Amino acid sequence: MDNNLNITYITIDAYVELEKYRYVYFVFIFTAYILIICSNSTIVCLIVIHKNLHEPMYIFIAALLLNSVLFSTALYPKILFDILSEKPIISYPACLFQYHVGYSLGGSEFLLLAAMSYDRYVSICKPLQYPTIMRKRNICILLVVAWILPASQIAVTTGTSVNVKICNFNLTSITCNSTISRLYCSIEISIYAMMCIVNLLILPVLFILFTYIRIFIITYRSGREVRRKAAQTCLPHLIVLINFSCLSSFDVFLYQLESDFPKVVRLIMSIQVILYHPLFNPIIYGLKMREIYKHLRKLFCPGKTV
Repeated sequence: MDNNLNITYITIDAYVELEKYRYVYFVFIFTAYILIICSNSTIVCLIVIHKNLHEPMYIFIAALLLNSVLFSTALYPKILFDILSEKPIISYPACLFQYHVGYSLGGSEFLLLAAMSYDRYVSICKPLQYPTIMRKRNICILLVVAWILPASQIAVTTGTSVNVKICNFNLTSITCNSTISRLYCSIEISIYAMMCIVNLLILPVLFILFTYIRIFIITYRSGREVRRKAAQTCLPHLIVLINFSCLSSFDVFLYQLESDFPKVVRLIMSIQVILYHPLFNPIIYGLKMREIYKHLRKLFCPGKTV
């Protein structure tokens, strides 16, 4: 606690395990951050530049990849700074800000995946109505809702945490995630917090599963070519959903349990939560989406025929 400025500082204990190999971890995390920024930004730029990619599906992909860039930029610079610090600390207001940004963008990820599943559902199950439903105005509304709704809902939770009494000043994670609740003198899960989990995680996942089940039923009754095209566009979204859902479930629920996991295991899993998904997305969409793959081949192998 800084008595002069009345600011509470939290010690980040997770980095104690990195002390011997801090420079190795710094190079590793820094390289991962550069790869995340470059790979995601490259595909976003390709979608912006090429007119044949100005379709709802690719616009949502660009929004998803941009979301990964924002998420990584909100976390990685502080992580890199902490790795090199003798005693990593973070002020409580900064911790709340990191918490808000992280979970807001996490909620946006699920809503963007839900919008993408709806786009695929309309495209495959209602092809004649697709141009009418997926107009530019409706796409803009979906994008605005996907970013504004989580930010506004998480802001309420963050705001109510500003004046909560803190009894523990040691953070067990490398970022301010769900473990922030262990800093408080009394841990209470509010009804509003449960509503946020339902609105931003459970409902989008149920909606996504519903749309893909409907797509599966429709395509199963159709010809082989329809099934092939549906699998080609839907499979990357499902892989990304499964990957992000698993990592999010770990982040939200596992830290709330009183477990005997070694600190090293917790540290590795914490890094995986913020590392895999931002690196995973551009690989999946770059390799599995044929039109994006064509433009990537032209960009990096201009002499070869795609």
